Amino acid sequence: MNSFYITTPIYYVNDKPHIGHAYTTIACDILARYHNLKNNNVYFLTGTDEHGQKVEKASIENSSDPQSFTDRMSGNFKELVSFLNCNINDFIRTTEIRHKKAAQALWKKLFDNNQIYLGNYKGWYSVRDEAFFSENELIKKDNKFYAPSGAEVEWLKEESYFFKLSEWQDKLLEYYITNPSAIAPITRYNEVLSFIKSGLKDLSISRTTFKWGVPVPNNDKHIMYVWIDALTNYLTALGYPNIENELFITHWPAVHIVGKDILRFHAIYWPAFLMGANLEPPKKIYAHGWWTNSGEKISKSLGNVIDPYQIVKTYGLDQIRYFLFSEVPFGNDGDFSHNSVIKRVNADLSNNFGNLVQRVCSFINKNCDSIVDNRINIENVEDKGLLDLSVVKFDKYKSYLDNQEIDKAIKEVVELITKANVYCDKLAPWLLKNKNEIIRMNEVLSMLIEIIRRASLMLFPVIPDSVKKIFFILNINENKINFDYFNQLPKLSVKINISSPIFPRIENKT
Repeated sequence: MNSFYITTPIYYVNDKPHIGHAYTTIACDILARYHNLKNNNVYFLTGTDEHGQKVEKASIENSSDPQSFTDRMSGNFKELVSFLNCNINDFIRTTEIRHKKAAQALWKKLFDNNQIYLGNYKGWYSVRDEAFFSENELIKKDNKFYAPSGAEVEWLKEESYFFKLSEWQDKLLEYYITNPSAIAPITRYNEVLSFIKSGLKDLSISRTTFKWGVPVPNNDKHIMYVWIDALTNYLTALGYPNIENELFITHWPAVHIVGKDILRFHAIYWPAFLMGANLEPPKKIYAHGWWTNSGEKISKSLGNVIDPYQIVKTYGLDQIRYFLFSEVPFGNDGDFSHNSVIKRVNADLSNNFGNLVQRVCSFINKNCDSIVDNRINIENVEDKGLLDLSVVKFDKYKSYLDNQEIDKAIKEVVELITKANVYCDKLAPWLLKNKNEIIRMNEVLSMLIEIIRRASLMLFPVIPDSVKKIFFILNINENKINFDYFNQLPKLSVKINISSPIFPRIENKT
């Protein structure tokens, strides 16, 4: 059995969850469910990043101590995971004892391997981004400097421990040139290589100006810089520093799904930390884009933050899951608008897939006593053509999802459903019944039910609740939502349960 370890970034708890958090978590859930259908040994991790100056400041602003504040805020993210119907294996919090032990163990390993030294740091630092910037990366306005994100930076001077990142420049470059699939999409891969080639400087990895963090081993004046602390969570969940346990042995290294804004930390700092500690670098880092709201950048100041709870309440959970991953190529930026949700859901789910399920199954309910004889005729050219197409589409679908190209995989299923609707219109089982061609009618209905089953199976990672409803209508055991059964043709007559619309059309009331 193959193992598959997938992670979201751990989410910063200085504010409540928004559409970006939902997007990344659902992406990982889709990929985890897909690998479960392949019978892989899946481990899916998410959680919260709870240390750092931003959190300390946010807790003070909320008249709370940092631990109480993070307890409350972390709970919001955990609730969202359940609300989005994401089946995680673990939810990690960086304030947990197991994580503090893991982070300190990684630090000690790096220190023992002569990868960390004590020095003094002077430079530009953004509290909001938890990142340092060279002056040529900054934007100057009104005699102030700002990070590319728009956050104001401050000049920082303090004693600091450094990680010897500069020593890993050539090794990282060699690693990525040898393993070009380790970063995706290709634009992000090129971006990382360009950054490495521009030169890597040693990285400040500790702080003395605030206290909310993991203490540095053997020097409690310092706390760990948030990135070495936060990134270690991926190891913590597998039981690090015990690398001899079964979970670590079978699942490391991981596939990390991250937003493009934190690609540098995951694709440069993280693999260097890992290799410096004699551990394998991540299997893959996939960086996705950002969402805008009706063409505008999403921000609290503009008041256009998209609340995942509200949009799910408005359109339905599976509908939103489907929209987010069919509307734009995974990896690109996307624009969220109510019109685009309505158009996409109505076109693909209501008019195409839902219509196919409803008209085929309701016809069987009304005209065949809810029973269809399984008489799939592979001798018929049109029937065999549609069945063969489903296999071709399935192979492409798997190839795309193996490479995290979720939108392309969905497109293959939609094209199969569209062909099934064309087949239904052309073969017209209602006309066959009128002409008393009952055998041929059953062949056509059997083929349509089989294509609905196969399309449903492929869409299960994206719209799991809806697929379960379709499997109930088809009277198929939920336990057979598994790729083992994809090519298994039914041998007996099937009783179709009374159907109702799975994807009602959304009316645009704007």
